[in-house]
Amino acid sequence: MSIQEESRRLLEMEKYKVELNELRDSIYNKSTNTLDNNRLSTEKEVFVTMQRDIPSFDKYTISEDTKEALKHSDFDIWQWEPNEMLMLMEEMFYELELVEELNMNPATLNRFLLRVQENYQNNPFHNFRHSFCVTQMMYVLIHTCKLYKHLSKKDLCVLITAAICHDLDHPGFNNTYQINARTEIAVRYNDISPLENHHCAIAFKILSLPECNIFANCNAEVFKQIREDIIILILATDMSRHAEILEAFKQKVDNFDFKSDDHLTTLKMILIKACDISNECRPMLVSEAWVECLLEEYFHQSEKEKKDGLPIAPFMDRDQVTKPKSQIGFIRFVLLPLFESLYKLFPEFEEISLHNLRNSLAYYENLKEKEETKRISEETRRAAVKIENNSISAIVEIQ
Repeated sequence: MSIQEESRRLLEMEKYKVELNELRDSIYNKSTNTLDNNRLSTEKEVFVTMQRDIPSFDKYTISEDTKEALKHSDFDIWQWEPNEMLMLMEEMFYELELVEELNMNPATLNRFLLRVQENYQNNPFHNFRHSFCVTQMMYVLIHTCKLYKHLSKKDLCVLITAAICHDLDHPGFNNTYQINARTEIAVRYNDISPLENHHCAIAFKILSLPECNIFANCNAEVFKQIREDIIILILATDMSRHAEILEAFKQKVDNFDFKSDDHLTTLKMILIKACDISNECRPMLVSEAWVECLLEEYFHQSEKEKKDGLPIAPFMDRDQVTKPKSQIGFIRFVLLPLFESLYKLFPEFEEISLHNLRNSLAYYENLKEKEETKRISEETRRAAVKIENNSISAIVEIQ
């Protein structure tokens, strides 16, 4: 079945989105920010009832210009609707020849992507668009750095699939909150990367559904390798492991061996980390909106923590953090060291990330300076008004 024919099914499935969202609401435990363990088996029964003939309508196609733009870091991820993002993800699987290599059923790929989309929550930041953004950046790296020369198609599929699934069912509250609030997710995973473990679990629950298992035609050994690698990569996105993973890569980068499984695993881990936090590598018109989204999610968490009497991180506190303050430190101490390390192995990272990162840093430093000047000016004005008012009061008292 062709990609155009299968996209018809995808677009028709959009009509059922309301039904799926209602199902989600009925089994999502809002008090603990977790899913019912039986959720996906319940969804499976509902999904089966949706199989029906799809009426004919105009084909949805992706232009050659869009296909080419998809391979570059200046791609504007904000202009695409959910069904279009699904089509673009599907295009990545076909263009990289992953469908053919792993003998994927086109209809199964459609259903897998749709089910993944339905299992992302509507958070300000950790949502399906973020998944698409991370996946698209991974696609950029595969092409710009010519990763296909060093990695097998199975490895490329692992990178793309892990990127798609890496934040599945993220509740909008980070690991620190999960642990401090003793949520069901934290208890289940013993406070060890609770969210990342949860994302993995949801990904493989989806893949356990026969109609969504894109790896169904792989033999047992290949699937075992794919599963192990996807778990490693999703767990690598836990920011508490950032220093550990970056240091491991730095120790290898000067004498990197593309024939070493250990070196390649470290590379894949650093690549998904880079993609996960790559927003500032994009042009400012694309990246700045993500900062607003992330701060909104942070402020929502800190307000709940204040209400519940839990510890609050300063970088999430609305009363302490500003947009330039939050970004300057993150770019200087997290992003630049990471991408400069990758630049040693792939000079293409100058074009992909470093140029925009430096521009972004300069922009936020300038913004901070303006805000500081404005703050000082306002304080000076208030002090002058206070002095004037005190002088007037003194004159009135004398009279």
